Amino acid sequence: MKKILVIDDEEWLREMMHLALRQKGFEVLEAANGTEGIEKARKELPDLILCDINMGRVDGYLTLAELRKNPSTAAIPFILMTGLADSASMRHGMELGADDYLPKPFTTESLYAAVDARLKKSQTLREEAEQKLRHLRDNISLMMPHEMRTPLNGILSNAELLAQSAQTLKPAEIAEIGQEIHTSSERLARLIENFLIYAQLEMVAADPKFAASLHADKTEHPAELIRRHATNQGIRASRPSDLSFELSDVPMPMADEYLSKIVDELTQNAFKFSRIGTPVRVTLARTGDAVVFSVSDHGHGFSPEETARIGAYMQFDRQIQEQQGLGLGLTITKRLVELHGGAFSIMSEKDMGAVITARFPMPR
Repeated sequence: MKKILVIDDEEWLREMMHLALRQKGFEVLEAANGTEGIEKARKELPDLILCDINMGRVDGYLTLAELRKNPSTAAIPFILMTGLADSASMRHGMELGADDYLPKPFTTESLYAAVDARLKKSQTLREEAEQKLRHLRDNISLMMPHEMRTPLNGILSNAELLAQSAQTLKPAEIAEIGQEIHTSSERLARLIENFLIYAQLEMVAADPKFAASLHADKTEHPAELIRRHATNQGIRASRPSDLSFELSDVPMPMADEYLSKIVDELTQNAFKFSRIGTPVRVTLARTGDAVVFSVSDHGHGFSPEETARIGAYMQFDRQIQEQQGLGLGLTITKRLVELHGGAFSIMSEKDMGAVITARFPMPR
């Protein structure tokens, strides 16, 4: 039985809606004001909320905004009820995350139609999410063993050589074998980390509650984080002197951990696919109502076909995995940007370098 919460300060209207919805087989909860409605929503987690706009101290807008902040209630379908359904108030409600408007006065038929439409859409989204998760589980089970084989073979073969021939090997040869084991181990660790991150992102995207919670995160002062992570990648590539920055310390609408991942992946690829001595430039700036982060290099660049394949993040496709390094890292970066309401773009020509840009709306 679907559970519906009705929030309105007019008792007679609550009673009328309660009776009408019960006749349709719904379980109905009532709240006489916004504060009570917020508490009941968090406790009961209804399938749908119908809320009046014009109430006392905590009106419908404040109720909606508060519930959208909480991951457990952020994705609950929310219908605002009002007798003043002008375009400005409707736009404000939609910006806060309202799913629909129900103008007062309304008939029982209008009430039923609004409720049925929202619940059907919610059910459709849930089924799509479950299908995506099934697809994700199937692909991980198929792809993970194959992708792990190359670095794992490097570890096993070198470890076997070390175990069987340690007494006859020279110190320099032992050091070389150890370095190869270390390199393969790092590659394997990064591969596993990227698979886990990708799986986490797809599960987040499939669950509207968690997807909505991403928009509440913010990095207030990203410049130092960007500089630190990009510099670390420059040091690992033995190219710190090739790196340059132009960073405005403007807030970015994502958590530190996700921003760190984007910086690591983009700068690592820039160093990997450009020659020593050529510049890698990292910028962060505010442009109008957007925050723009970009990494540019003068390396191999991307062909249009390679750029198009980076966008195929919904599958662990062999064509993605077998690109010369243009794999899951950039796919994860693109997915992170889009999940945070941003736009991911690549400007490039083959053998002419690339500029990869992530454009985000300014955080509220």
